[in-house]
Amino acid sequence: MSAVGSGEVDGKHLGRGVYTIDPDRSAISFRTRAILGLFGVRGTFDVDSGTITVADPVEQSTAEATVSAASFASGIAKRDEHVRSKDYLDAERYPRIMFVGESVEFSGDRRTLHGRLTVKETTQQISLDVSTISGDERNLTARATTTIDRFAFGIRTAPGMTGRTLHLDLDIVASR
Repeated sequence: MSAVGSGEVDGKHLGRGVYTIDPDRSAISFRTRAILGLFGVRGTFDVDSGTITVADPVEQSTAEATVSAASFASGIAKRDEHVRSKDYLDAERYPRIMFVGESVEFSGDRRTLHGRLTVKETTQQISLDVSTISGDERNLTARATTTIDRFAFGIRTAPGMTGRTLHLDLDIVASR
């Protein structure tokens, strides 16, 4: 799709249109607590695919992303297998985690992308705090954060052994 206008974010002009997320240059990292909150756990998920559509007005911009449930990695193979199992993500039966961003809200210096996250068969409204977004007619980069309550998605296994919340950092690179 060719640019036929522009959206402005932080005084920078982004070409209006569809940007394709580059899975090789994009990353989702997480942090949580384990064993009654005593130990920190860090890891990553892989972005499989997605698009960002910059609209005019920019508040109507949208995003879609697919994340591989089987890509959960914390650096400890036994834990990773358990999280991918039926007890948690059930990655064999539900291989994709889906996000659909529906609108952008601006409030002072804050930018929030509102959307829906689907994990397994449960969809919940979530908001991403977009801390940076930049680009031009061909490229776009964005950084966003959010906190997910796994109980809201029906994942209640081992509440004392595994943190209830995951803090996610998303670093997204897209181009057209």
